[in-house]
Amino acid sequence: MTKEILIIDLEATCWEGTQPKDQVSEIIEIGICVLDTETGNISQSRGLLVKPEVSAVSPFCTKLTTITQELLDREGMSFAEAWDVLRTDYDAYQRTWASYGAYDLKMLDTQCRVRKIDFPISRDHINVKELVTEKLELKKKVGMAGALLVLNIPLEGTHHRGVDDAKNIAKILYRLMKDY
Repeated sequence: MTKEILIIDLEATCWEGTQPKDQVSEIIEIGICVLDTETGNISQSRGLLVKPEVSAVSPFCTKLTTITQELLDREGMSFAEAWDVLRTDYDAYQRTWASYGAYDLKMLDTQCRVRKIDFPISRDHINVKELVTEKLELKKKVGMAGALLVLNIPLEGTHHRGVDDAKNIAKILYRLMKDY
């Protein structure tokens, strides 16, 4: 198995109830870290804030993620700039990567297709949610917070912030690799 795995967690625009007709779900944060599968060390943690091109951050989205439209306007980068960071700073084409569930993979595919940008990372993907279900022999799938609870790993940081969730996912994956 690969010694280092790139862990990615995305946050996207969202709404309470029905999505407004003039809005689309767009990536607003890419949480990244690198897991050393031999030691469990988590490094290169970073949250890339991404400015949405079509939608605005709703009050519900801010309540869930703590990300505001003002923060993205001030500190965000374009989707293309974020992919350049993945390619150059994380060697993302060469690394196996993991996320919790299939949402992140689907969201990346969709947004790359819509923006006409090449997929920025390797297609070698680990679905940690599926691994949790399989390795722990669960009857039904659990979310990331549920997996942390079952594995007795404390949730660190703010749930639904990409950079914090990426680190928590790395801890789950390492525990599964080490103990199961």
